[in-house]
Amino acid sequence: MGAARDLRRLGGDRGRTGGSAAGGRQGALEVFGGGVFSDSVYFLGRDEGVSFDFLKQWRVSLTVDQDSKFGDVSAVDPYAVYAPGGKGLVEWGSTEWADEYCWLIDAERPGDYPVLARAHDVGGWHRYDISTSEFLYRVLADADFQPFGIAQYDLDTTFTPGSGDDE
Repeated sequence: MGAARDLRRLGGDRGRTGGSAAGGRQGALEVFGGGVFSDSVYFLGRDEGVSFDFLKQWRVSLTVDQDSKFGDVSAVDPYAVYAPGGKGLVEWGSTEWADEYCWLIDAERPGDYPVLARAHDVGGWHRYDISTSEFLYRVLADADFQPFGIAQYDLDTTFTPGSGDDE
């Protein structure tokens, strides 16, 4: 299966909980596209220009992760960036505070895409066996969802689509 097709499936395939990766009939990539929630949470989509283009960002991450001049070090250590047929992380979101949101993809477990998140100031990855949309909801609305919840900052819950013209 091609890498682009592999990754596009994430937005709409049914996960192990019976819902899609986005938690609804359409995948998160189709529902929102790329953009910014609450002026703080960046969400990658398809064909949204360089800044929010999910596939372009993944290809760059994979190229850097596989570049031998950096040795065996990975930006997503102890994982690797997902390569088709393997196991690894694909980033789909981040925050202005450098938190990272990824899917853990394992080619041997199709349809199972747990969310892994890492906060810039709290060591290690946190695993969430919930849909992407539920994770985003908790980040945006649940003040007790630490260390990732932003609701305690009392930000307006908004979504600003990526412009698509920054290429």
